[in-house]
Amino acid sequence: MLSRIGCVYGCILVFLINIEVIMARYYVNKNQQANGDHEVHKLGCSRMPLEHNRHYLGDFVSCSPAVQAAKRVYPKSNGCFYCSNACHTS
Repeated sequence: MLSRIGCVYGCILVFLINIEVIMARYYVNKNQQANGDHEVHKLGCSRMPLEHNRHYLGDFVSCSPAVQAAKRVYPKSNGCFYCSNACHTS
């Protein structure tokens, strides 16, 4: 029984470590594009806006929940073509 309890806690720890690895930090550009969109970027994107021009959204497993979070601040938001292409709409 003790080994099962140890495995449960060990497995949970490994699971939590793996979640951290697959999550990424997302930011939204405070400045709108020419079409009015605010682009969502993943940390490390070559098109990431300067620090004072971006708003931290949080850590997410994909761009979709990050874009949803951005839309609460900027209703016309979408993913960056380069780092969040699955959420890029225009």
